[in-house]
Amino acid sequence: QVQLVESGGGLVQPGGSLRLSCAASGILFGIYTMNWYRQAPGKQRELVARITVSGSTNYADSVKGRFTISRDNAKNTVYLQMNSLGPEDTAVYYCNAVAKVGSDRNYWGQGTQVTVST
Repeated sequence: QVQLVESGGGLVQPGGSLRLSCAASGILFGIYTMNWYRQAPGKQRELVARITVSGSTNYADSVKGRFTISRDNAKNTVYLQMNSLGPEDTAVYYCNAVAKVGSDRNYWGQGTQVTVST
């Protein structure tokens, strides 16, 4: 059974930081590209950051220089360090794992709420 379990969300003041974690089980983590998406109320889900098997990273323009994605293959975990948070970062953040193993594999976590507010 595949599980992606996010943690680390919460309420933070503008300018603050949070680190999200996503622990994966039931997959061969090291062969999966890992993504963080977010969805704000009334908006479409958007890709925030991606880290490939080789460790290459990509970021949405809106978070470049503020967010950092990383992975620990020994712990089957991907992280999203979020700094200089603003109200525009308020959203549910989702972990996503994708790979082509014979067929396309695409798994999602349940999401963790991040709220940036005074």
